[in-house]
Amino acid sequence: MDDQHVIIIGGGPAGLTAGLYASRAHLKTVLLEAMIPSGQAYMTERIENYPGFPDGISGRELIERFVQQATKFGLEIQQFTKVDKVALEGEKKVITAGEKKFSASALIIASGAQANKVGIPGEEEFTGKGVSYCATCDGAFFKDQDVAVVGGGDTALEDALYLSRLARKVFVIHRRDQLRAQKVLQDRAMHNATIEIIWNAVPKEIKGEGMEKTLRLENVKDATERQLAVSGVFIAVGQSPNTDFVRGVVELDDHGYIITDHDCATSVAGIFAAGDVRQKGLRQISTAVGDGALAVTAVEKYIEGKT
Repeated sequence: MDDQHVIIIGGGPAGLTAGLYASRAHLKTVLLEAMIPSGQAYMTERIENYPGFPDGISGRELIERFVQQATKFGLEIQQFTKVDKVALEGEKKVITAGEKKFSASALIIASGAQANKVGIPGEEEFTGKGVSYCATCDGAFFKDQDVAVVGGGDTALEDALYLSRLARKVFVIHRRDQLRAQKVLQDRAMHNATIEIIWNAVPKEIKGEGMEKTLRLENVKDATERQLAVSGVFIAVGQSPNTDFVRGVVELDDHGYIITDHDCATSVAGIFAAGDVRQKGLRQISTAVGDGALAVTAVEKYIEGKT
């Protein structure tokens, strides 16, 4: 079993920032990533709201730069290492990943969250090319164009209201005849001239080339179909945090996100959480980076307190 000062689970912006800070602090650190370092940012074609890149940068290039910088300072990254279990052995945190085992004094969970998909033809094909799961990330690419938002909860209406300041027309596609969002958001959306709600409809397929997309909708009551011409489709049907491997170990909220304090500390001493996996108000690259730095600062204090 390989002993470390710090183990980081997850290779998105939060995990890579934590790895950079921990390695620069001369903490023996290994980052475990189920696939390759990526996170949701990796799938974003153009990122324009991350400071320092006035002309924008592709998500892939940004993550690659994160990796280069972190490994330059000695971070060890083990790719294709899917964590199955986290256990406590005294004060040690023991991580099982297939046939591998790792132990460390401190653990930073930065495993992120996955946007829920609707699972229709064209969704995967056009992800990052007209299909998005983050309005604040990608909305600016659709200025003065027609877009659709799929969903009827708080996130969907927040996205629609945000997009209404940029787009020419925002269609909200909702499978029911009533919205699930809080009343104040419903009122704002209903009184926004740019937003049109299409009731009792579900998306069935996304087709198109370039910036022109056709969203095929089906009415859930009479099965009639409609073709909706849009440039962008924003999927807002929720996210699912990647926390199955720590259920029963740290405290989670009702949605499965890890509950932390202001220092990113969880309910278990020596276990910290950073980025989209933790309960928080805003999930962006910039907040993930801040979490990663903050978590390592807390880890250093934790380790110093034990020696």
